[in-house]
Amino acid sequence: MGRAKDMSGINMEAEIILEPYKPDALRRALEYAGDDGFVASMPQLLHARATADYDNIIWNTWFTANSEESVVTTPQGNHVVVAIHGGGIYASPERFEKMFYASADPRNTHGYTDQHAGKISQREARDVLEGRLPDGTEVPVYPFEEFRRGIGDLPIRYGVVLDFELARQSLRGYEEFEVLKDDPNMIVRAGGVAANTAYLDKFQARHNTKLMGHWHPYNRIDPDQPQTRVLFLAGNQGGWGTEDHDFGEFGYDSEYGLGGDASMGGMARYIAVAPPDVSSTIRHIPFTN
Repeated sequence: MGRAKDMSGINMEAEIILEPYKPDALRRALEYAGDDGFVASMPQLLHARATADYDNIIWNTWFTANSEESVVTTPQGNHVVVAIHGGGIYASPERFEKMFYASADPRNTHGYTDQHAGKISQREARDVLEGRLPDGTEVPVYPFEEFRRGIGDLPIRYGVVLDFELARQSLRGYEEFEVLKDDPNMIVRAGGVAANTAYLDKFQARHNTKLMGHWHPYNRIDPDQPQTRVLFLAGNQGGWGTEDHDFGEFGYDSEYGLGGDASMGGMARYIAVAPPDVSSTIRHIPFTN
């Protein structure tokens, strides 16, 4: 259930997939990943940064994560945020296109919300709570408190349920690193407490930065409307601007930090990871004895 094949000992190769149309970017990324690879989620992007040099491209541009956060209502009437890493409700190009081409009629369940999140149906909302996804996959879903204590051997694809009020009270803006280390949204997005700490320490050390941007939409949306947003990760050459509140343009081209409040439309830049086809590439052929 949701577990990728054991990739230990396999040299994986990553490819950046950039397209002006999100479904095309996701389609190409999934094709590159194939059955034995994956499209990088937010925890995977942050792990890659934590292990990479600062001059690597992973630090110096923005990326779309194969992670999403859905606001849904439980059968008991409680509002929660369900984060799915590794591909959730919007795990296919066709699901994005259903949103893009939907009628603007507010009664339509497949268009945009007023804040440009993607609407999801009541059935999709019910199913994602149980880890059932539209592509037929079932993934484990962990309550936040259990996830915070630590889950051994996390699969590539999984979910976390966070109380909406706790998510809403979470920090939004430029915050100190020691505070972000204990922030519920940040812990879920990073893949756990230890992974969050490792990323924040690496980020802070880049230029002895004091603050990092961290964003969510939960204090300005209607939680009664089931909806989903995809996460994104900002970055720029040199890393400056992270703690500058007046640098003008916020967004993908600025050091905005980590966010889940952007429009579901527009372009995307995914990272797809797959084992190389050594039979057709010259990259692994020895040219010297």
